[in-house]
Amino acid sequence: MWRYYFLAVIVILIDQGSKFLVVKYMELYESIPMIDGFFYLTSHRNKGAAWGILQDKMIFFYIITAIVVIAIIYYMQMHAKGHPLFATGLALVLGGAIGNFVDRLVKQEVVDFLDVIIIHYDFPIFNIADSALTIGVIVILIVTFLEERNNRKGKESS
Repeated sequence: MWRYYFLAVIVILIDQGSKFLVVKYMELYESIPMIDGFFYLTSHRNKGAAWGILQDKMIFFYIITAIVVIAIIYYMQMHAKGHPLFATGLALVLGGAIGNFVDRLVKQEVVDFLDVIIIHYDFPIFNIADSALTIGVIVILIVTFLEERNNRKGKESS
């Protein structure tokens, strides 16, 4: 299981390192085009959750993050052994949750900087932790769906 905790630590380090560079070398709201019309590095801060909801509710985020981290560690220890894809998804969620938690704890806001425009829609600016959380949840959902489907097929054939 240590490999999956190591993956979570790698996510945290990349997330915090990238945020450090953004804060150090970019002015707030500065935007650098990487792929003009599609992808920008934009220095932004968020005191809420995704899409800016629940602004300034830090105590709520501390409590929720603590519950999520405890639940993920429990699931990793009790249910992910022998299920590498499930453990990988949990590790990505763990790393992402802790990455944003560190920001909230230290800065009272989350540093966001990945800015994508999809067909004239400027997607909310996000960060590495958000990406890890999203990918991790998708992996967990896929694994859960496939296991449920296999369980149904197994019951039907018996």
